[in-house]
Amino acid sequence: MTGVTAVGPVGARAERVAVVGIHGHGASHVRSVLELQRAGRASLVAVVDPREPEAGQAADASWFPTLGDLLSSADPRPDVVVLSTPIPTHLPLARAAMEAGIDVLLEKPTAASLAEHAELVAVAERTGRLCQVGFQTFGSHAVPAATGLVARGEIGDVVGIGAVGTWVRTAGYWARAPWAGRRRLGERDVVDGVVTNPLAHAVATALLIGGATTADDVAWVDTDLYRTNPIEADDTSAVRVVAGGTRYGFGLTLCAAERAPARVVVLGTRGELVLEYQSDRLLLRTPELTVDKTYGRTPLLENLLDVRNGRAERLLCDVRDTGAFMRVLEAVRTAADPRPMDDEHVTWRGAGDDRHPVVRDVEHWCEQVARTQQTFAELGAPWT
Repeated sequence: MTGVTAVGPVGARAERVAVVGIHGHGASHVRSVLELQRAGRASLVAVVDPREPEAGQAADASWFPTLGDLLSSADPRPDVVVLSTPIPTHLPLARAAMEAGIDVLLEKPTAASLAEHAELVAVAERTGRLCQVGFQTFGSHAVPAATGLVARGEIGDVVGIGAVGTWVRTAGYWARAPWAGRRRLGERDVVDGVVTNPLAHAVATALLIGGATTADDVAWVDTDLYRTNPIEADDTSAVRVVAGGTRYGFGLTLCAAERAPARVVVLGTRGELVLEYQSDRLLLRTPELTVDKTYGRTPLLENLLDVRNGRAERLLCDVRDTGAFMRVLEAVRTAADPRPMDDEHVTWRGAGDDRHPVVRDVEHWCEQVARTQQTFAELGAPWT
């Protein structure tokens, strides 16, 4: 074994961690494990990627081209694997790791279909392994603060919950991988659209604040999906969800003029809460007062290690707690293909890999979806 062994804060052996998929977003997971290694809480014993890491990219961790190669090796043997891999690989890789007796941190979205999610839950329950899903906002301390404010009646009765995401994605983003922007790849579901991947946190976080975590919590889902880019999946969408008697509206686009902070909005009879979830900023607005506070966050890998060592009681984003999100993904997966927008509603900016579409007034319409829980078509958006 070439990984570094360290001693954790309570004298236990540092957890042995492997990262699967080390390029793109996976590189941030490598950095996170190395930070925990310096703190004596973890040891990066292996990285897995078809491309061998560059010098210094993964410290002195062992390299394997596939997870199967790692699992068939006697040494190193990880306690935890972090899976930052394409969506269609989530189920087979997480299943293989758990069946090998290894706990998992799995990047979002959980899986490519509701059926795959159910199988993941079954594997976790059969093997007794931990499976944390990488919705980082589930570790935000602003989320329990928001639910506490709602429970105390600070904004009155909840009349609706929404999320607004107005981001920009360029041609280079859609060219980053063969599965990018695809609904299917060969025989496998992918579902790589705005609702289910880039702004999946908006959907999952809003549902969490509203108390919807399981698939059974969701009564129904209405989708209104569009695309401006030359892709299969949606890049501008409105989704309405009803769960636990609460209406949710998600207005999401990757075709804004500029990127703005993504927000969850909880609407009440006496005010509203706004969570800018990327920065953990929570705003309370009522006729009597305005409160603006930024909270901390518990990293999901640290939480997983704490549960393993008995320092925390439960996973912050257990695979079982992503069922409501997966009901939304399933509705997107089974919906008709997104409708292409007419050119008259779209302006293209930039060139080459930086080229990107801007949908006229899309920010306004996304805001209206969140606040009314109506779809673009019901609101009369000009491209519908």
